[in-house]
Amino acid sequence: MSAKSGNQFEALKMSDDSGEEDRELKVGHKLPPLEIPSHHHKLQHVHCLWFTARSPGNKHSASFDQNLKLVGRFGSVEQFWSIYGHCVRPHDMKGHSDYHLFKEGIKPMWEDDANSRGGKWIVRLRKGLASRCWENLVLALLGEQFMVGEEICGAVVSVRHMEDIISVWNRTAADTPTTARIRDTLKRVLNLPHNTIMEYKTHTDSLRDNSSFRNTDLFVK
Repeated sequence: MSAKSGNQFEALKMSDDSGEEDRELKVGHKLPPLEIPSHHHKLQHVHCLWFTARSPGNKHSASFDQNLKLVGRFGSVEQFWSIYGHCVRPHDMKGHSDYHLFKEGIKPMWEDDANSRGGKWIVRLRKGLASRCWENLVLALLGEQFMVGEEICGAVVSVRHMEDIISVWNRTAADTPTTARIRDTLKRVLNLPHNTIMEYKTHTDSLRDNSSFRNTDLFVK
């Protein structure tokens, strides 16, 4: 599959005063069931693509869930490309920005019931690699390449000043064989060198130190 061309989706310009439609896209709002045309190629799960951004020097302007906005939902290949093909690519995103791709019903938050006993694999990328790696990861997730049942909750690409970060969230941090399979599949999907340093952090630890990426366990394997 290849991405459709088109104008960039204005996901980065949503504002809090954009009216009723924008309020319906906030986290926690009950959305109606997604209709999938019968001629579409259905995915195994309906997914939601979320976006967050924080202005430089404005770290505490709003809570995380207030900043979290829904770009769109999709349950078929066609619906995915209709959204993704118009999204700003990670390498064009400015400042402190994130895309969160999660199964419908799972909020991209540490406290969510599906995430609370889990954690995430973290891969730090030098600038310029995020767009390719993010697309490869998204296609692998939608194509169910990780082969770990319902363990995968979602994935995040985080654009920062000095580096970009890819992370994959799973339900059960204590399930070592499954987390190892996710790590190995992630390395293959992103075509990472054998000696790439990967990090795993539980969401319990993230809640404890209020940080997504600091104080992680390192793995070189």
